[in-house]
Amino acid sequence: MGNHMNRMNQMNHMSGDAIQLHSVSREFGADGTSVTALDRVSLAFPRGTFTAVMGPSGSGKSTLLQCAAGLDRPTSGSIRIGGTELAGLSERKLTLLRRERIGFVFQAFNLMPSLTAEQNVALPLRLAGRRPKKNQVREVLDRVGLGDRARHRPTELSGGQQQRVALARALITRPEVLFADEPTGALDSRTGREVLTLLREMVDRAGQTIVMVTHDPVAASRADRVVLLVDGRVDGELAGARAEDIAARMTRLEAAPC
Repeated sequence: MGNHMNRMNQMNHMSGDAIQLHSVSREFGADGTSVTALDRVSLAFPRGTFTAVMGPSGSGKSTLLQCAAGLDRPTSGSIRIGGTELAGLSERKLTLLRRERIGFVFQAFNLMPSLTAEQNVALPLRLAGRRPKKNQVREVLDRVGLGDRARHRPTELSGGQQQRVALARALITRPEVLFADEPTGALDSRTGREVLTLLREMVDRAGQTIVMVTHDPVAASRADRVVLLVDGRVDGELAGARAEDIAARMTRLEAAPC
């Protein structure tokens, strides 16, 4: 409980929101056959906090993440990252924003198989036309506990180690927000716990803002709060909840009549 109170106090000292969504909707398909994936969602993600997003299958979790991260444009509503409104950005400016201010980690590690760990980590900088400093790459690999694996290729690393490389690659640009889509989905439970501990430490020690989509109550329990989605709408939040409580809430949501 003490650790949680410390985290809450730390959160209260953080100023402002990393992301704000105001009445965001996303529809797919043509008129008459359109599907509403997000329905007037309003949410704020304070800086230096860890938020898990959960909901039944088809609730809009991934669409929320993709819109919030600037990977997809909402049909209506406003999304701000820091002080930047995404709606008015050209595709080029949106690409630059994603490259410079946002980090991504996915269930599939998405590493380049022909590159070493340090080359994979340096890739976002190279894509941005910046020459990566060797000590900068090693430093971020050290942060994820892989300083001694810098010259290994993905096939020479375990699944957990590959996900740590993916985390280091996401952190190399010092992003304002790290988005994680089922980051432990391809890992066994022990390795998944290690990655979750790493994410938690990034928030507590470095003030990183993390938004994680997950179906796993154990993963969600490591977050400061859990945002629940049902049919594209926010259906409440849980703060500092145990895995058992999150699982019980999810069971009720999944059993609810459509």
